[in-house]
Amino acid sequence: MIIGVATRNRESWCSRKIIEALEARGVEVLAFSLSQVTARVGFNSGAKLEARGVDLSRLGALLVRPIGPGSLDEIFFRVDLLHRLERLGVPIVNRPSAIERAVDKYYALTLLEDAGVRVPKTVVTQRPLEAFKAFSQLGGDVVIKPIFGSRGLGVTRARDQESAGRIFRLLAYHRFVIYEQEFVAHGGKDIRCFVIGDRVVAAMRRIAKSGWKTNVSRGGTPIPFKPSAEAEELAIKAAKVLGCEIAGVDLMEAGDGQLLVHEINSQPGFRGLQTSSGVDIAGEIAEYLIGKAKG
Repeated sequence: MIIGVATRNRESWCSRKIIEALEARGVEVLAFSLSQVTARVGFNSGAKLEARGVDLSRLGALLVRPIGPGSLDEIFFRVDLLHRLERLGVPIVNRPSAIERAVDKYYALTLLEDAGVRVPKTVVTQRPLEAFKAFSQLGGDVVIKPIFGSRGLGVTRARDQESAGRIFRLLAYHRFVIYEQEFVAHGGKDIRCFVIGDRVVAAMRRIAKSGWKTNVSRGGTPIPFKPSAEAEELAIKAAKVLGCEIAGVDLMEAGDGQLLVHEINSQPGFRGLQTSSGVDIAGEIAEYLIGKAKG
């Protein structure tokens, strides 16, 4: 059996640990970048999708690590490849439909809200004037994020009308959608739950090094943490709403003590979490993939 790992860099820490865990279990691994895939349509024979000389329909399963930056053409094409491969019968984790839901912050929040999951108050618009009006409605303290993005990149906080207005006008000028969210006073900490299937396999508190950003990639400190049954249930539900079999679900405690979901990553890193928790997350992922594999 061959299991594929779609990764930009097979030597990155997370990808390498997953590949090692699969190989330790006797699995042959094909690590490749989606940019290496060649697709063929209209041929009566031969591989419809091929990478590194391998017919990808032969894969027992495929794990998708971060798709990577690219032009609009490149990103759409890479996701199209995953949809085609799924139609060819290869189990994909996460499914391309789940990746599409999770990567779009607005779409993800609407699905979560429709399912009864509490999320931060958010206003999304292309009009700076409407964003400016919403600034007061959101408490005069907002977090402005790119609608597509991760690891805290491009995220900024505005606490006065003048700076908020400048940011809104700049985003509109460059044809970005304005994604404006209430700042939740979380005390410089939040919770990351790592969900695989129907379980939270590990969790941590992320403590901001300074300021308010808790992302480990932005200097946040991972602290081992045992979530409550309520937090685990919420994280699993949120992942299922988006169709994610593997997910990093980020939770915050609101001022009233209630938990809310502020982000879901469908291709989460786990170096900080595995190191701090002692849980072999790469091994858990490997076992899940083997269980999903066809044949």
